[in-house]
Amino acid sequence: MSDITYRQVNGYLIPNLTLPPEESNIHLGKWGMIYKDYLLKYKKVLFTTMLAEGKLWQHLVDIDTQAQQMFDKLVEQIKRDEGITEQLKEVNQLEWVQRVNNVEIQVSEMIIHQFLLI
Repeated sequence: MSDITYRQVNGYLIPNLTLPPEESNIHLGKWGMIYKDYLLKYKKVLFTTMLAEGKLWQHLVDIDTQAQQMFDKLVEQIKRDEGITEQLKEVNQLEWVQRVNNVEIQVSEMIIHQFLLI
């Protein structure tokens, strides 16, 4: 561990502390942003600790990736179970869009309540 240096401000010694470098080119998707907002609102200590340790952004990327994989898998499974097929899309595109949107909304709610907000 390196030695801490100090600077003097108005007669007080202030440590020269910096946060560890994080990935500057990280892109968070929908789920990572939702989880980040959740941590900021309800788990500020965890958010701050992970940020200070340089682990926050990678954790958010991991959550985002896992949640997106779960979303894709569940949407396809429910579409298959409910008979929402490409044939339905060709026959009645409006019904297909409505049903797919409905499934995506249901799966989004499931992921938010069961996966992200544990």
